[in-house]
Amino acid sequence: MKKIIALCIIFFVVFSCTKTAENAAPATSEPDAKPKTLVTVAYPSDTAQLNTMITLNATATYLLKSDVKANSNGYITKMTIKLADRVGKGSVLFGLQTKEARALGNTINKLDPSFRFSGATTVISPATGYVAMLNHQIGDYVQDGEVLATITDAGSFGFVVDVPYEYLQIIKNKGSLPVTLPDNTVLQGKITKVMPSVDAVSQTVKVLLQVSEHTIPENLIGTVRFSKTSAYGLSVPKMAVVSDEAQSSFWVMKLINDTTAVKTVIDKGAETDQYIQIKSGNITTKDRVIVSGNFGLSDTATVKIQKP
Repeated sequence: MKKIIALCIIFFVVFSCTKTAENAAPATSEPDAKPKTLVTVAYPSDTAQLNTMITLNATATYLLKSDVKANSNGYITKMTIKLADRVGKGSVLFGLQTKEARALGNTINKLDPSFRFSGATTVISPATGYVAMLNHQIGDYVQDGEVLATITDAGSFGFVVDVPYEYLQIIKNKGSLPVTLPDNTVLQGKITKVMPSVDAVSQTVKVLLQVSEHTIPENLIGTVRFSKTSAYGLSVPKMAVVSDEAQSSFWVMKLINDTTAVKTVIDKGAETDQYIQIKSGNITTKDRVIVSGNFGLSDTATVKIQKP
């Protein structure tokens, strides 16, 4: 009987130790799942036309400005213009009276009314345009040949564009270019003059584009855009292309399944505001490329496609 009780005690002790060891053993944790980056995708295209556009500034200017000069010594007795007025060629701008006429005119007329001596002359506009400068007012005494005002020649108005010499022939072949103003108004500019000299520093040529609208203020800066080259071929959205810091290597993140993206190195071709041509690279129109969320992704990154 004592042997049976001893065996029961031993069995109870052993069973308790086993349970304690099982409770003390740490539970095996499951491996953490890799975090998934939310991305959006797009398909490459082989039908888009890629035009490499060049944008240049165009400055409104009057190439010719005519000076209105006094035709005799005398006093200004009449002035028909004000600053910024539009005048026509041949219109009377100033009236002058000589110093001698002012001193003797009335005396001579009293002695002989038929003589009608006044010594008055008029000064006319040499061109059609706007009054850009007024140097005198009524009552001023001026010398013969002195500049009284400056008139901008409306016929010489246009936009001057500094064109890099390498693009000059492209510009000449087009014949005309659209000029976009700061308020988004678009005017058609006809190429009328190409200056026969090149800036020594910038290697640009001044080209004049004449437009039909003459109410544009001088020195207003617009823009002209023209196509340098056109290309067809496989292209991807511009946001899909990623580069290194030196921009010497380019790649896209391509999906090989719904959750894994791989780094695919490419060679760039023509580039527009929206697309980049793929000259070489393991890309087809059936592949899906990441267009957002691709920055900083490593090769074989785990992703999750975000539904639009």
